[in-house]
Amino acid sequence: MQVEKVQKTDEEWKRQLSPEQYQVARHAGTERAFTGKYWNNHEHGLYRCVCCGNALFSSDTKFESGTGWPSFYEPVAKQNVTVKRDISFGMARAEVLCAKCDAHLGHVFDDGPRPTGLRYCMNSASLDFIKS
Repeated sequence: MQVEKVQKTDEEWKRQLSPEQYQVARHAGTERAFTGKYWNNHEHGLYRCVCCGNALFSSDTKFESGTGWPSFYEPVAKQNVTVKRDISFGMARAEVLCAKCDAHLGHVFDDGPRPTGLRYCMNSASLDFIKS
C-alpha cells in the first residue's frame, strides 16, 4: 500500500512550522540531545508527523535508549516511513523520513531491543504526540 504524498512549497512549510521544526523536519537538522519535548515522555499515545499528521510511532514501541532522543523499536506501519542512506558529516547512517511528506524524522540504527533489534532515534521537533 502506497502512502499519498503531501507536497508544499518551502514558504508554506515555513508558515506552518516553528523555526526549529522547520530546520529539523524540512532541512534534516538535529535537535540537541535531552532537549526535545518527547525524549522523556512516558504517556500512552501516538506520535505523528509534525508536518502532515502521518501516524509514525506508538508509545507501545518506545524505549529508554539513553541517547536523549525519543527511541522506538518499530514504526506503526512500515509503509509510513522511508529509510535512505545518509552520508552527511562523514558518517554512513540510515535516515528516516515520513513517507507522506518526506519530513526528516531522525535515523535508525541496529542496536535496539527485541523483537526488531532496531532503534529509531527520532527528533521531537519532527513529531506531534497525541495522548490516548
